Amino acid sequence: MEPVRDAQSVRRDDANVASASSSPAPRENGSDRALIGYTLVALVVALFIRFFVAAPYVVSGASMDPTFRDWDYLIIDRVTYRAETPARGDVIVFDLPQDPSRALIKRIIGLPGETVAISGAVVTITNDEHPDGFTLDESYLDPENLGDIENVRVVVPEDSYFVLGDNRRVSADSRIWGFLPRHDITGRVLLRLYPFDHVAVLPGQARYAPGATDTITN
Repeated sequence: MEPVRDAQSVRRDDANVASASSSPAPRENGSDRALIGYTLVALVVALFIRFFVAAPYVVSGASMDPTFRDWDYLIIDRVTYRAETPARGDVIVFDLPQDPSRALIKRIIGLPGETVAISGAVVTITNDEHPDGFTLDESYLDPENLGDIENVRVVVPEDSYFVLGDNRRVSADSRIWGFLPRHDITGRVLLRLYPFDHVAVLPGQARYAPGATDTITN
C-alpha cells in the first residue's frame, strides 16, 4: 500500500503596523487588537479552504506510476463530489477504510452496481447500459507494471467504488482491501503543480468509450 503524504501547512502573512511616536497607548492597544483580529480571520479562511474547498498533497510511492511519481505536488478538489457523482477514470485521494489515518491515491474503475472482471491484465465492466460488458482500453498503463496474471470478478455495492492503482504490480487497492465507500473519498485530483514540466489540470483523468481508445489528461 502506497500512501499519500499530506503536505498542508498554513502560513500567516506578517503584517507591519506603523504608528506615530506620539500615539497614545490606547491606540496602540487598538492596533494590536486589529492585528489579532485580522490574523484570526485569515486563519479561519485558510482552514476553511483547507478542509472544505481544496487541499495540497505530495505523492509518496509507486502505486500510480507512471501517471504520478514521488514528490508530485497535487491540489485536491473537495467540492465537486458534493454536487456530482464520481466518474470512472477519475483519480482520487481518499482515506483507507481500514485505517482512516492513511490517505491513498487511486483511480476509479468500477461504479456502484457494476460487475468488474479482471482476467490477466484485461478489465471488463458489465452494467445495465452494457449487459454484455465492455473492456477498458487502459493505454495509460505501463506493460512492465501489470504484474502477475489474476482473475477477479466482483459486484460493486451501492455507494461504493472499485479502485485500482495504475501500477498494478505493486498497488494495494480494491483487489486486496475491498470496495471504497463514497464517504471516504476526500476529493479528485484537480491540479498538478510540480514537477513544473508536468503542470496540468485534472492530471491523469481518463474517459472510456466502449469499443474506442480511452482518452487521458496528462
